[in-house]
Amino acid sequence: MNMIEILKQRGKSVEVFISKYIISENIPNRLRDSMRYSLEAGGKRLRPVLCLTSAMLFESDVEKILPFASAIEMIHTYSLIHDDLPAMDDDDLRRGKPSNHKAFDEATAILAGDGLLTDAFGLMCMADVPPATLVEAIREFALAAGSSGMVGGQALDMMYTGGAAISFDDLKEMHAMKTGALIRASCLCGAILAGADGDGRRHVADFGRELGIAFQIVDDILDIVSDTATLGKPAGSDIEKRKNTYPALLGLEESKSLACSHAEAAKASLAAFSGHDADFLRALADMTVQRVA
Repeated sequence: MNMIEILKQRGKSVEVFISKYIISENIPNRLRDSMRYSLEAGGKRLRPVLCLTSAMLFESDVEKILPFASAIEMIHTYSLIHDDLPAMDDDDLRRGKPSNHKAFDEATAILAGDGLLTDAFGLMCMADVPPATLVEAIREFALAAGSSGMVGGQALDMMYTGGAAISFDDLKEMHAMKTGALIRASCLCGAILAGADGDGRRHVADFGRELGIAFQIVDDILDIVSDTATLGKPAGSDIEKRKNTYPALLGLEESKSLACSHAEAAKASLAAFSGHDADFLRALADMTVQRVA
């Protein structure tokens, strides 16, 4: 299989697991519908696939950590629901469909996000690994998703939006928290759950960090060079809302060059690994800077 086929296959395993979990839980119907609406709206399932594949580098049984990886997608989905709310980015379109708060209502969207986030940590506890290992991975991901990671990055984004241009270091810090933290933690937690040693964890975490930077730079670029139909969300919204982005600070060409540099650094972080799974991760790094949506 090629890289795209592998990505789809591993992403599908996450989708099936989450679907069974959501159906089996005693959730009020409208809330369940809202949660499923965003979970099933599409997406590459990049973060859970990174978790699974990072574990596979160390010959782990991925079925044992599938609950943890699936929970990562639930946390990512919650963040998208809340990011789209009027009080945040106020976006009416996500993955080519009305945002959750447009398809349902603001209160239901907030509760759907709350449910996905909270349920995710319960789902993580279903991973079949030693308790101490599981606690370490859960703590790592909680830090990445919380106020010193993704939530903190979103707070900085809201604070900087509409204001004067910020420094390059401030921009990197904001995006390392808002976008990069979850991508890095997805990789690192896969290694932790697989029982990797310190060097193995460090290499995988470095890959995730560099990939996260490249991913965000390309996101910023696509907001300018792509269109709404291709992106599945409003194109040009960063400029309209006066957000601080890499192209706004560096220009398009320098931003493209920087994204490629970080993708190459991500691939270099995997020099100690060989085999199909390492090759797949390297291909993902290339795909990150070549994608159109």
